[in-house]
Parts: sequence; structure tokens; C-alpha cells
Amino acid sequence: MKSLEERQKILIVDDSKFNQELLMEILGENYQYIVASDGLEAISILQKDWTIDLMLLDINMPKMNGFEVLEYMNKYQWIEEFPVIVISAEEETSIIEKAYNLGVVEYIQRPFDAFIIKRRVMNTLVLYANQKRLTNVVVNQVYEKEENNKIMIGILSNVVGTYNKESKEHILHIRIATQMLLRRLVEKTDAYPLTESDITLIATASSLHDIGKVGISKDILNKPAKLTDEEYEIMKTHTLLGAKMIRSMEYPNDNPLVQMAYEICRWHHERFDGKGYPDGLVGNDIPISAQVVSVADVFDALTSTRVYKKAYDYRTAIQMILDGKCGCFNPLLLECLKEMGTDIYVAFKTQKDDYKDYHEAKKIVW
Repeated sequence: MKSLEERQKILIVDDSKFNQELLMEILGENYQYIVASDGLEAISILQKDWTIDLMLLDINMPKMNGFEVLEYMNKYQWIEEFPVIVISAEEETSIIEKAYNLGVVEYIQRPFDAFIIKRRVMNTLVLYANQKRLTNVVVNQVYEKEENNKIMIGILSNVVGTYNKESKEHILHIRIATQMLLRRLVEKTDAYPLTESDITLIATASSLHDIGKVGISKDILNKPAKLTDEEYEIMKTHTLLGAKMIRSMEYPNDNPLVQMAYEICRWHHERFDGKGYPDGLVGNDIPISAQVVSVADVFDALTSTRVYKKAYDYRTAIQMILDGKCGCFNPLLLECLKEMGTDIYVAFKTQKDDYKDYHEAKKIVW
């Protein structure tokens, strides 16, 4: 018999204790079992445990029924991570079709045959185990690429940092905040259908947002006092200088990273009401890549010490941005900042956006 750690984990979601126990008895001792008596309890379990290999789901339950569970899983793309077999007494064709349309791999009607349950559970687990193995190969390749990106960003940060005193940590912070804000944005709305690959690409390109500053005089960049109107106009040209540098590189302009970097360099100082620069773009005429970097840029600038100012505490910084004291931003991104501001600030201080224990990370900051 397999050890407990070797056994695949099945989540049984059914409001009937009798049905829960019957399914466990049929499937036997080769699996680990977790049970939930309603949909809300199932969602709570899924949020905490990503090692579940299969869900057996009833349709008619209190608090949150099976369809609501499936809709929630689709909203956050969990349906791609957790295979679901529906086991229900519902016989209507429309009910069965709805379940399949929501992504279930099997629909088994009660009263069910023990052999069919065992066989379909085993087949589903074998299929998804193979898919997971293939996914892990791809994930490892992506991880290696991501590590290379981080090395490149670190080198870039040091190079630009030797020229502009504020840039070294600023570049790392922008990347972290951009990634975290975009992930929350896609959770909140379907208006910006970004994949995880898109988010990684934008976060990587964000590191180049201020590359144009290498064309600005050090005397202006590092001036410990307020810039004159003339100096400020010169400073603003870093957006166009950066965009020109990106376009002049020996890479195709339609390369996704080149295009993303161009958008961010040129437009990360645009504002949602059209009062930004250099082109006065309005609303979603500003690419979402540049929009999110503009919010990240302002938040880091406020919470960091500069040659001309002290750092604001992060709560004050968030409120200043929400109150419009730093310009006008996409309302959805402001909601994301309001919800994620503490997490982003912790990530700034720990230099990590993927920390596993948020409470431990907070101890480092406070």
C-alpha cells in the first residue's frame, strides 16, 4: 500500500455525509480524502490547498451549489488546475450540458455503479498526472527563462544606477509592483485579457521605463532641489529619448518585448484624463502596460527617499494617489492599488513578489 504522502488527494464535495462515506468506501484506501459539505467550504479548501488532484462535486448543495463552485473556478482559471467529476442525481440534458460547458471532465448520474466510479476516477487521475508532468517540464523552462530575466534586470539596474542615484532599486520595485498590480487586475475584470505570459512580459519590459534618463544631464537627474521649469521640460524628454532608443535597437519593432518596452518608455507619464506627457493620451488610448507602470512609478517615488525629498509612509502615499494628488489614473488600477498597497510595500522591502509566508515577510518590514 502507498504511504499517505504518495496517495493522490481527492476532495469530495457533497452535503450528504452518507454520500461522502459511500464514495470513500468505493474508492478504497489508495487515496487521501478531504470532504466539504457545501460549495463555500470547497472554495475555502481550494484556496489553501493546491495539492488536490481531483474534485468529486455534487450539484444541489446549500450556501453555494455545484454550478456556482464551477463558475468561481472558471473565473479564477482554477478549472484548469483541478479536474472535476460531477456526481449528481440530476438527469436533465440541460443540466449535464451546463456542467460540461463549465469544464467538468466527467458527469456521473446517481444511482451510480461502483465499477464506473472507480474506473473514471482512476482514468481522470492518470490523465491529469501525465498533464501535470508535461506542465512541470514547461514550468521549469519558464522558471529558467524568468531567472535569466531577473539577472538581466539586475545588471540593467546596476548600469543605470551608476548614472542616476535613484534608479537601482527603483527598477526592481517597478517590476515587482507592475506584476502584482496586473495579477490583481485580471482577477477583478475581463476588460484586460492578459495571460501570465503577458504579465511577465510587461513586468520585464517595465525595467526599461526610465532608460531614456541616460540621455539627461546628471546635474538635472541628481539635483537636490526643485527643478526649474526649463529643467523640468528637459527631464520630461526622457520618455521620447527612451522610446527612440528602443526603436533604434537592432531588433524587429513588432517583437513583443520591443513593442511593450516602447509603449512603456513613451507613455508611462501619460494620465487617464489626458493631462500627462508626451502625447496627452486619454483613458484606454494609453496601453495598459504604460498605465500600470505609471501607477507603480508614482507609488515607488512617493515611498522612496529621493535627493530632493524624504519618503512618505506607504499609507500616506496610497491616499495621495487615490486623492488625485499625483495625477489621474485608471479607476480599476486605483482599486488594485488600494487592495494591494500593503502587499506591494512588503514586497519592496523584501525584494520579493512571491513570498510564501506573508506574515513572516511583514516581520521583516515592521
